[in-house]
Amino acid sequence: MFLEFVSQYWYLFAMLAAILLLMAFDPAGQSVNGATKIPPSQLPIVQSRQSAVVVDVRKSEEFETGHIAQSLSLPFETLEKNLKKLNKHKSKPLILVCQTGAQAVKSINTIKNAGFSDLYVLDGGISAWGKENLPLTKS
Repeated sequence: MFLEFVSQYWYLFAMLAAILLLMAFDPAGQSVNGATKIPPSQLPIVQSRQSAVVVDVRKSEEFETGHIAQSLSLPFETLEKNLKKLNKHKSKPLILVCQTGAQAVKSINTIKNAGFSDLYVLDGGISAWGKENLPLTKS
């Protein structure tokens, strides 16, 4: 009876198999280019428990209007030539932050090529941080 059901509705089982494969490769969409996406509420936890360094890749002007406490400003446009500033943090995880998360994702490969492997991306960026009413510091 089961085989008859499967033969009649094979397309449902094919879709089920595809969905299971997608879920196995990226559960809940929490990984992007080898970096783990974290929600704003988890950033302070990762920052304190793992001594992670927050790297803000927004433009300097955006950084000055408000940024996460203790974050380093390394604008996306100048990231490659300023990677030396991160060398003293090679043994620590990095949390990449931008306005929406898109530039942080674009920064991953550049930072991985410089020898960093433990990377996080703030899911939704500073926009999501603000929506959760989390504090920003001004320089």
